[in-house]
Amino acid sequence: MKQTTIISESPKTTSINEYFNRIEKFISSASPSFILAGTFILLVGGASLFYFLQPYFEAVHLERMATGWGMALIIMGISLLAIKISFLIYILTLYLRYRSIKSVSDAELPLCTVIVPAYNEGQLVYKTLISLAESDYPEHKLQLISIDDGSQDNTWEWMKKAKDELGDRVAIYQQPKNMGKRHALHRGFKIGTGDIFITVDSDSIVLKDTLRIMASPFVVNQECGAVAGNVRVLNRDKALIPRMLNVNFAFSFEFIRSAQSRLGSVLCTPGALSAYRREAVFNCLNDWINQTFMGEVSKIGEDRAMTNMILKQGYKVLFQRKAYVYTNIPEKYKNLYKMFIRWERSNVRENIAMSRFAFGNFREGAKSGTRILLMNQWLKMIMAYPAILLMIFFVSTHPLLFLSSTLVGIMIFSSMHAFFYAKKHSMSESFWAYPYSVFYAFTLFWITPYAIATAGKSGWLTRDLTKGQLKKQQLVAAS
Repeated sequence: MKQTTIISESPKTTSINEYFNRIEKFISSASPSFILAGTFILLVGGASLFYFLQPYFEAVHLERMATGWGMALIIMGISLLAIKISFLIYILTLYLRYRSIKSVSDAELPLCTVIVPAYNEGQLVYKTLISLAESDYPEHKLQLISIDDGSQDNTWEWMKKAKDELGDRVAIYQQPKNMGKRHALHRGFKIGTGDIFITVDSDSIVLKDTLRIMASPFVVNQECGAVAGNVRVLNRDKALIPRMLNVNFAFSFEFIRSAQSRLGSVLCTPGALSAYRREAVFNCLNDWINQTFMGEVSKIGEDRAMTNMILKQGYKVLFQRKAYVYTNIPEKYKNLYKMFIRWERSNVRENIAMSRFAFGNFREGAKSGTRILLMNQWLKMIMAYPAILLMIFFVSTHPLLFLSSTLVGIMIFSSMHAFFYAKKHSMSESFWAYPYSVFYAFTLFWITPYAIATAGKSGWLTRDLTKGQLKKQQLVAAS
């Protein structure tokens, strides 16, 4: 008689998975209008609660001031708020002084190699390669390379389809096995003959003038070692999460990176669209491909690592606001938090790496701005655990104070994002800044402390395919 072994999950694991599944189900089933209406009811309710319970909150505040630890907590909170406001004013000043670099003429454009690493992307890689080939970059100055990193799906078939249509305009290669994005890029760097390397994710679409705008800063500024592109959300109309993140991406890139660019110190050139000077890449290529963290080979954060190593050489890293790339982001909660965990783990690692050179004489000219950017990164990391402990304390002792003050803070913070997006893009879409902040505050607050605790792990987390996804891609290819 055949025995069946039943492996059961622990109650703890089951409850966590159930929590995630409920979030997933709610996000998938809720309509956009319901989410927006519910968010504003929640925020207005929180503000009203804060107003009507003001006497109670003042009594709590006075009671706290009467104790030593309470006074210390208040002083620390005021100090942190003052630091954050001062930093925001500093960033705003830099942003207002930012100017993107205009495209140079065809004759001035350098030889350019575009590298597209791909893993389990299916048809998306085909669309990426076609969009790159349709760029208005001079064809005789453009080398297009795509590398399949041992995909388990039909990515290679779609790459061959692009090759059939584009002919000698694109060269495609296969890794012998899945070795990671860093190794796929490394192979592209070794093959490429361009003076400028541009890397593009295989689920992204560029506009016609994106490549020439990305390459132009290297021509007009010899101190430029790398350029970050402007990443927008491609699938923002397909699900609620991409729709919310589209506003956040605009603020993160067009506001934050514009300010960083004024200092020549964009902290991360994004994987979706980045450009590098050939000399700068080869100066650090061996260190980059062999990078380790806590004795383990680094398999994540290749974009931030390359940025760090180029900054360390004394080069400037700039941002091109008008160089647009539209990329797919996770539509489901589980995939989203896995992506954020990977990003935050990379931030932990690279903040440590950057600290080893940023406070030295790594560049000619002013360096204080770069150091301020790094210290702000460290402040976020240092406060991650105290913030969690304070949250637990206030939830357990003064839940109404915690809820109302959190919602009021979200309303103020989100209004900055919404105002920026409304001014630059669309008034109607700007309102999604509010649901995203609520969503992040109550379902993603744990990301940073968890990433710090697990910084030594290097799993990519978001590229493996389920059996259902594999079958779906096979059916698409067959049709």
